[in-house]
Amino acid sequence: MNNIQNPVYIFTRRIVSPHQDLIIDYPFVTGFKTLAVQNSINSRIINTVNELIYEQTGKLLDQGYKAPQMTIQGWYEIKTNEKGVLSLSIGNYTIAYPAAHGLTIIKSLTFDIDTGKEYNLEELFKPGSDYVGILSKIIEKQIKEREIPILGEFKGIRRNQDYYIADKALVIYFQLYEITPYAFGFPMFPISVYEIQDIIREGSPLSAML
Repeated sequence: MNNIQNPVYIFTRRIVSPHQDLIIDYPFVTGFKTLAVQNSINSRIINTVNELIYEQTGKLLDQGYKAPQMTIQGWYEIKTNEKGVLSLSIGNYTIAYPAAHGLTIIKSLTFDIDTGKEYNLEELFKPGSDYVGILSKIIEKQIKEREIPILGEFKGIRRNQDYYIADKALVIYFQLYEITPYAFGFPMFPISVYEIQDIIREGSPLSAML
């Protein structure tokens, strides 16, 4: 799917507030053939970092907390950086005192590093394929086998459920409280690309893992 096969270079950049109540580490990527593609991906990354900050602080302000009472920490994890694919997760933890615990949000981004295109979940699969139903059944089976506690009945994934690509697996995940109690953390469901290879769209980042 790509002419670039070598991994891109990733550096950590940091945003720190004067009182260090906001510390955000985020990735800056270089090593692309086209500067426009590199700039586009870096812009999408920093926009996501900002979106998470605003989403977190907005929720807490709506609950009556004041901005000076908040502590925000951000981090990232690189999931795939090979075969022309960059898949990463960006996390944000925010706590507003005197809350009992903070709230964490994780968002993931997956790119074709040749074109800079970002892929949502739907774009990984062939048009018309029942990827929602197929992935939901696989996840439902894992929930039972792993005895994962669910809040109510599992109704399947959203069309553009959160995901990342790691090695030869598609990892579908849910936010805190989305399907499980807070104490369980983030429910992650790895699915081998070979288990779903019949519905993977040719030329997508997922097909590069086959």
